[in-house]
Amino acid sequence: MDLALCYSGGKDSSLAALVLDRFYDVTLVTAHFGVTDDHEHARRAAEALGFPFETHDLDREVALEAVERMRADGFPRNGIQRVHEHALESVAGRDVDAVADGTRRDDRVPSISRAFAQSLEDRHGVDYISPLSGFGRGAVDRLVDATLDVESGPSEEVPKADYEGELRALLREEAGDDAVRDVFPEHEQTYVRGTR
Repeated sequence: MDLALCYSGGKDSSLAALVLDRFYDVTLVTAHFGVTDDHEHARRAAEALGFPFETHDLDREVALEAVERMRADGFPRNGIQRVHEHALESVAGRDVDAVADGTRRDDRVPSISRAFAQSLEDRHGVDYISPLSGFGRGAVDRLVDATLDVESGPSEEVPKADYEGELRALLREEAGDDAVRDVFPEHEQTYVRGTR
């Protein structure tokens, strides 16, 4: 069975790929808006893990809506949630049996509601799988420490291919560096360099 996993090159989506690999033909898919070339970071991580990799184009209007929402809110949660749901919708339209992501039980954003998951499955005829949804951060970190070679650090410094990089770039273009600092709190990101 073919599965498209929304992939950032970080620890959660990489661990999800390893979990699903036993049961599916997994392709790591980085959905992006074409704003940056950050998807190349995910390509390198996928190659290091030995998984097939593809990119998937998203509707740039959704990115612009998300940036406006983040500016109005003063925080990124709702904008990133909108983008993730759009990415799952878009990737579910591919010729696959299932779509998946690396969301964990305790993620604040993105998070997929049961209603959204069921609707996605019904409308696209795919299974939506969130293999880490039963795992909290501590459990994920222990599994990652045992299996993956990971770089971690401040979001601005660690290579990544999640939605945040492109949304930051659009926000910076529209409103400058101060707006980016106002909307995005400092936090750590991860980037997978391979397995242990």
